[in-house]
Amino acid sequence: MSLVTDMVTGKNIVQPRKAVLEMPEYYPPLAGRDALRLDFNENTFAPSPRVMETLLALTAEGLTKYPEREPVERIVATHFGLKTEQVLLTNGVDEAIHLMCVAFLEADDEALIATPTFFMYDVSVKMMTPHLRKVQADATMEFPFERFMSAITEKTKLIIIASPNNPTGAAVSRENLLAIAAAAPQAVVMVDEAYYHFHGESTMEDLATVPNLIVARTFSKAYGLANLRVGMLAGNAELLKSVRKVSSPYNVNGVALACLPAAIADEGYLSWYTEQVRAGRERMMEGLRELGVPFFPSHANFVLMNIGPRHAVLVDTMRRHGVLLRDRSTDPGCVGFVRITIGVEDHVTLGLAALKASLREIGWKKEQASESASQQVGSEDREFE
Repeated sequence: MSLVTDMVTGKNIVQPRKAVLEMPEYYPPLAGRDALRLDFNENTFAPSPRVMETLLALTAEGLTKYPEREPVERIVATHFGLKTEQVLLTNGVDEAIHLMCVAFLEADDEALIATPTFFMYDVSVKMMTPHLRKVQADATMEFPFERFMSAITEKTKLIIIASPNNPTGAAVSRENLLAIAAAAPQAVVMVDEAYYHFHGESTMEDLATVPNLIVARTFSKAYGLANLRVGMLAGNAELLKSVRKVSSPYNVNGVALACLPAAIADEGYLSWYTEQVRAGRERMMEGLRELGVPFFPSHANFVLMNIGPRHAVLVDTMRRHGVLLRDRSTDPGCVGFVRITIGVEDHVTLGLAALKASLREIGWKKEQASESASQQVGSEDREFE
């Protein structure tokens, strides 16, 4: 047992596991989000009106009961053309990632991801094993398929791939994802499809024929339920039996479970919102072209752009104009990069107007981004770490 002296009380307190001390920590910059929220890839408008109707119908007595997950899993499974045992609802995809790591990683196992990507993969993997291998994207920010395949070893037990990827917006083809699963039969391959609705290509239809494949989906983005925290794992029933075993039986709250069937049933609303985002994404990318701002083509509900050394100043200036952006400069290979969320038409209009005004105000020039990009050349040459 390891002890450390508390600086406040002067008494000895117990230290956590070494893995917890060494794992990275996620710091979400959520303070003061009272402006137009183009920073966290949320639905910027609202969930389906049917969700609000469901909320209003909730009773006080209902709130006193422990939530029943399985009946809603049946509904969700039917909606996606799956069997109930092929679906596990989770407290957002954050918990899904954590449960996958707990279920499948021993301390000596390796996990494999491509970077830059969603930071919570790093956090959850490092909680279970120090052997996280990262394959860095090159300057294009496309998925490094060939180098990723070369990084798979017999010790690789968990592979996590986001498609479309956050923060780059790059998608991985279904063919490449299936090739990775075939190349690593000893590993579980989790495809994080949090941004599926803004892209349209999925590996969900391959679950019946690829036994080591798991698909994660969230209801936080297109469905607009980020505040309720509900996600989903879908895949081989035997694999999910192990994940279910390490999950709390009451991990998804009853309000989320009550609202989820209403959200997925309103396909008309979902189609309307996703089309708003797809059209807005094209508008944003065209606006960035006109402004001369370098960006990465996106398949998600956001666009990553290269501002260069003025990235932090731009984020601060945009906040003063009433629009929140996300600075991604701490991600590997992303120095100077800023991400903007795409929402409904009016929000895209406001975001573009604020961006034009802010770039002019800070005296930004395209050459600054070019200098930033040249400084990063070489940082992407590491195959993995």
